[in-house]
Amino acid sequence: MHIYFCGSIRGGRDDVALYQKIVKKCQQYGTVLTEHVSHGELTEKGEDASLEGDKAIQDRDKAIHDRDMKWLEMSDVIVAEVTQPSLGVGYELGRAVDMRKKIFCLFRPSSGRVLSAMIRGAEDGSQFHVRDYSEEAVERILEEFFSSLAKN
Repeated sequence: MHIYFCGSIRGGRDDVALYQKIVKKCQQYGTVLTEHVSHGELTEKGEDASLEGDKAIQDRDKAIHDRDMKWLEMSDVIVAEVTQPSLGVGYELGRAVDMRKKIFCLFRPSSGRVLSAMIRGAEDGSQFHVRDYSEEAVERILEEFFSSLAKN
């Protein structure tokens, strides 16, 4: 199974330790195509942050977009941590909906944030799932989700 993990990069890296926990658990069920999102050395400046100049930055961003869209197309399931607001994650989820991918969004109410209505409202009980969780329960919740996939 190919798993596409979504988590905030340029929107903020406060949850990177949690991303690592989620990715590690997901790896028990398949190949995480976007494992790099959980890497601690990746900052909110993104990949290849040392590049300078408009053309170099534009080329880098185009390459990242195109690579990630290929991975999204290859994926069987999307797991997204959506607590930290991120334009990139929202874009990926919108594209995944368009591709009719199975999507599982994780949101932590203890963060004090309110999840976007565009994410919470997209839940349909079939292809798009949103689950509130606590850090202590994330591994169990992922087990439940992947077990439900195996039954279908």
